[in-house]
Amino acid sequence: MGYIGGLAEVRGRLQIRSLLARQCLAEFLGVFVLMLLTQGAVAQAVTSGESKGNFFTMFLAGGLAVTVAIYVGGNVSDALQNYTGGNLTVTGPKETASIFATYPAPYLSLKNGFLDQVLGTGMLIVGILAILDTRNKGVPAGLEPVAVGLLILTIGLSMGANCGFPLNPARDLGPRLFTYVAGWGPEVFSAGNGWWWVPVVAPLVGAALGTATYQLLVALHHPDDSEPARDIAVARL
Repeated sequence: MGYIGGLAEVRGRLQIRSLLARQCLAEFLGVFVLMLLTQGAVAQAVTSGESKGNFFTMFLAGGLAVTVAIYVGGNVSDALQNYTGGNLTVTGPKETASIFATYPAPYLSLKNGFLDQVLGTGMLIVGILAILDTRNKGVPAGLEPVAVGLLILTIGLSMGANCGFPLNPARDLGPRLFTYVAGWGPEVFSAGNGWWWVPVVAPLVGAALGTATYQLLVALHHPDDSEPARDIAVARL
C-alpha cells in the first residue's frame, strides 16, 4: 500500500493538467522517436557505404518508425566524423546531409519532384482516411498504427527512389535547419536547384488533394444508416 500510495503522490505532483501541454509533450516524444529511428537507419546505411543497410532497410525503418511513433504519442556521432573526415558535405560520394533531410536524385527536376510529393502525400492521406473511416472496411481497433506504418512502407518502396519520400514538412524542414546550423552550411538550401521548399509546400498541396479525392469518391457516398433497413423492407415486399 505504501508503494502504491507513493506512486499516486508522485503522479499527483507531476501530472500536467493542461490538455494542450500534454498534447505538446506527447507530440514532442512521438516526433523524436520518428526522427531518431528514421534517421538512424539512414545514417547506418550512408556511413557504412551501404554495407550495413540499403534503401529497403531505410524504408522499412521509416515505416516501422511511424508505427512506433504513433503508439508512443498518438550530437552527430563519432562514426559520422570518421566517415567524412570532419568535412560535413551536402553533395559528393561522402555526403552526409541526406541523413537528416531529403534531396532529389540527379535526374529529378523541381517540377517533377513537386508532382512526386503531391502524388505521394495524396496517396498517404487517402490511405489514412480509409484506415480511419469506420464506415469503410477499417482495421481492428488498436492496429491503426500498424496499418499506417505498412502504408508508409509501401509508398517508400514504390515512390521513394526520386527523393526519399519526405511526405511531411516536419520530416524535412526541421532536420534541414539543424544541418544548416550544425556545420553543413547554406548549401543545404541551395542543393538540388533550391530543392528545400518542395518537401515543405508540395505535401500541403498533396494532403488537400488527397482529402478531397477520398471525400468526393468514397466518403460522401456511404449509405445513410437508415438505408440498409429500408432496402431490406423493400426486398421483403
